[in-house]
Amino acid sequence: MNTYELKVAGLTRQLPICKLNDQLSIAAFIMFSDVELTVACAEALLKKVPEFDVLITAEAKGIPLAYEMSRQSGKKYIPARKGPKLYMSQPVIVEDKSITTTGSQRLVLDKKDLDEMNGKRVLIVDDVISTGGSLHALEMLVGRSTGSIVAKAAVLAEGDAAERKDIIFLETLPLFFHE
Repeated sequence: MNTYELKVAGLTRQLPICKLNDQLSIAAFIMFSDVELTVACAEALLKKVPEFDVLITAEAKGIPLAYEMSRQSGKKYIPARKGPKLYMSQPVIVEDKSITTTGSQRLVLDKKDLDEMNGKRVLIVDDVISTGGSLHALEMLVGRSTGSIVAKAAVLAEGDAAERKDIIFLETLPLFFHE
């Protein structure tokens, strides 16, 4: 399998290159089970982001990063779930489009989580920003509270996302186009 060598937060990883379709492949960045990488990336991102009161991320790949940033900073994190859960008394749902997800997916927070963001400085966090679909959905969720977004941050900006001026990231990740 072809790989892409990524250097991020003082570490080097070989990422498998995975075919999305006949025109495009991506380097798969997976933080799950890589505790060393998660800890290092959280520490590096925390040095770059402004002051915040609470973090929010999308289930599932952003959760290890948000958890570790929460642990290191002492600030609460809130994961937006992929669907309503039984414990949610008042689920708030937004639709999301992502490069790695077929069709649209939902992101859901319970109203109590929205209330937790009221009047707070909110940091949106994800592992990779590519098309910005997940970010947009998270922004819509935060917009249902009176919290204010202080920054949008990720470990990697993929493809054109690296040109965005409204995000904070550690490294770029190329897209691999087929001829």
